[in-house]
Amino acid sequence: MTARPAAWVLLLASLFGCLQLANVTGRDTPDSRNYLSYALSLGGADKAEAVDRTVAYLCASRGDLASRGHSVDVGGFRGPDPGPEVREECRAHYGRILHERLREGRTAGHTAPFMGERFMRIFEVRPGYPVLLVPFVSLLGTVWGLWAAGVCVAAGGGVLVYLVLRTLRVPVVPALVGQVLYYVLPTGVTAMRPMTEGTMTALTLTALWGCALVLCGRREDGRGAGRRAGVWLVAGSLALLFAVKHSQALFLGGCLAVAFGAVAWRRRRSGRPAGEGVAAVAAVTAGAAVCTVVAARLLGYPSEHDSLQDLLTDHFARPDRADPWGEFWRLEAGFWAEWLRRQLLQPLFPALLAAGAWGALRQRPAFGAALVAAAATGVISQAAHPDIAVDRLLVMAWLLPVLGVPLLLARYAGPRVRLPGQSGGPLERTPRAARPVE
Repeated sequence: MTARPAAWVLLLASLFGCLQLANVTGRDTPDSRNYLSYALSLGGADKAEAVDRTVAYLCASRGDLASRGHSVDVGGFRGPDPGPEVREECRAHYGRILHERLREGRTAGHTAPFMGERFMRIFEVRPGYPVLLVPFVSLLGTVWGLWAAGVCVAAGGGVLVYLVLRTLRVPVVPALVGQVLYYVLPTGVTAMRPMTEGTMTALTLTALWGCALVLCGRREDGRGAGRRAGVWLVAGSLALLFAVKHSQALFLGGCLAVAFGAVAWRRRRSGRPAGEGVAAVAAVTAGAAVCTVVAARLLGYPSEHDSLQDLLTDHFARPDRADPWGEFWRLEAGFWAEWLRRQLLQPLFPALLAAGAWGALRQRPAFGAALVAAAATGVISQAAHPDIAVDRLLVMAWLLPVLGVPLLLARYAGPRVRLPGQSGGPLERTPRAARPVE
């Protein structure tokens, strides 16, 4: 990365971070309180302190949201601000309930007992994101710590998009477009939420960077070293994903194994060798998927049956369903019918998916297969939890336009405009002869 492109990458990341100052407070979600209490516990706080600080963050967030809603309520903005009252009622409610549960002996694990033990077990087996939060909340407190962690994760995801595209030898301007797309599409706002999705997306992008290194290295630049680095990036990303959310490690490992297996089969069918890098990634990802299943069983992680009952019983608030799979498939069919109806009314997402898939598979077929595989993990995650009110699970699918549209621009754009201050002629398209055969 030369000095001037690097400066543009950092400028875009910094601009994105500055824009997030508009949303420092009011960012609590039902899951973020579990991750926050987990991080506070890892940072040395006892259970009572972790409960009090988490409740303070949760209730301050609710109070801020109430104040914002009041300020734009056409019928009620003339009345008193309800924010302070909401904050105090929230603190009294959660403080009483949680401290009663602590006195009853519900002090096991790292998370505060907001819900039943069976539900909290789902979060106990996801230490990766709380570990990431520890230095931020320890140094900056809960509000600014969670915000700063979100900025670092989200801004870093955009930088990874640029690195992936440049590894694919996309010119600088389309690569910067990819970084901007990451920030302005739902990938950016989802990465900023104090939940695991931002970290998962960044690790998925790291794995895709490894795939790009394996597929697009040059012989004269030490292709063997680049290939090995790429394989290690893929393996390391899947290992870290297991700590963040093991289901995503399973989905990504399995999907990439299928993609690289298909690439190897296609190459052999056309009379070419599959390539050591392709075979290595296929083996590593398939092995990671198998190891994820085995490790989850050995460690006693919640199973797919637990996840199914959690979905159908409103987080175990109701008795377990006698026929969970039958109900699940009925819900699945209804979910996708309604989802498709909504997409047809506002078809931006399907259009971007089609454009991204066309650009990636047309310009870089082998990497395009890996990108489609990574995007498919979002569809699989949503299918495993068909709740029409939860759309963040599809965030991985947005990586298809984030990386595919710049590849489409690189292929079909004409002479490119120079970056301000950039010397030399316009950014030239990579000559066809210089592209590696896929």
